[in-house]
Parts: sequence; structure tokens; C-alpha cells
Amino acid sequence: MTQVRRLSSEALRRARLDYITEESVYGTVLVSGMIVVAGSYGATSWEVFLSVFGTVVVFWAAHVYAGTIAGHGAFEGDDSSLGTAFRTALRRSVGFLTSALPPSIVLLLGATQTVDDKVAIWVALWLGVVILAVLGFIVFSLRGDSWPIRILGALGTAVFGVAMIILKALIH
Repeated sequence: MTQVRRLSSEALRRARLDYITEESVYGTVLVSGMIVVAGSYGATSWEVFLSVFGTVVVFWAAHVYAGTIAGHGAFEGDDSSLGTAFRTALRRSVGFLTSALPPSIVLLLGATQTVDDKVAIWVALWLGVVILAVLGFIVFSLRGDSWPIRILGALGTAVFGVAMIILKALIH
């Protein structure tokens, strides 16, 4: 039983380090913003997916690059290698990429005509809200906060996704 708890604790720690990060929040908001912008011009799900995919890859690469150069010898006496800085930046940016996957999958469902284009775009946007809420909830849960604080944390984080939906409604 103790080993199971240790493994569970280790899994939560890894999730916190790799996925429950500012990069995950930023990636989700970026994807939602791209969906709003691309979708506001009457683009199909396929066109929105390509726009989101291309933008996420470029922003992710820039983020890894910036993290690498900022982390390489950042402090006096820090003799970490460029490779170490790159691996650290790469690990920290995992959430940026993974947060883009669920909305992208929904957009691909629209692109393959499994669901209607407009439905896919709206579902992808609302999925961003859900992802943000889950991220907020998990962070406050890991801190050991009470249920009301966890829910407020989830709502507070989800507001960024709702703001994108309001923006889409205003633009459309």
C-alpha cells in the first residue's frame, strides 16, 4: 500500500511538473485564440486545424528555444550544459503541446466530416474551457485547498476560455 501511494505521489509530481504548468494554460488559451481568429473568417475545421497546428508548432519551438537560451548559464557559477538547458526547456514545454491535442482532435473530426464544421469549432472552444477548468482544479487540489477554493480555482482558470468564446461571439 505504501508503494502504491509513493507511485501515485510520484505520478502526481510528474504531472505537476510536465502538464500542470503555465505552458499548459498558455497553450490552451493560444489554441482557443487561434480557433476564434481562424473560425471568424468562415474557415472550415480543416483550415482552422492547419492554422492552429502551424501556430502551436512555431510557438512551441520558440518557447523551447527561449527556455534553452534563458536556462543556459543563467546564473553566475551555473555551468549547466546547453544540452541540459534544452532538455529542461523541452520537458517544461510538454504541457504546451499536450494542451493543444484535445481541441485539435475535435477539429479533425470536423475536417473528416464526422461532425459539422461549426459544431467542431464550438466544441473545440468549449473543450478549451474544460481543459482550463481541470488545470485550475488540479492545481488547487494538489495544494490541498478546500473544495470551494478548488472550484473557485477551476472557475478562475476557465474564465480565460470563456473570454475567448465571448470574443468569438462578438466577432462572429
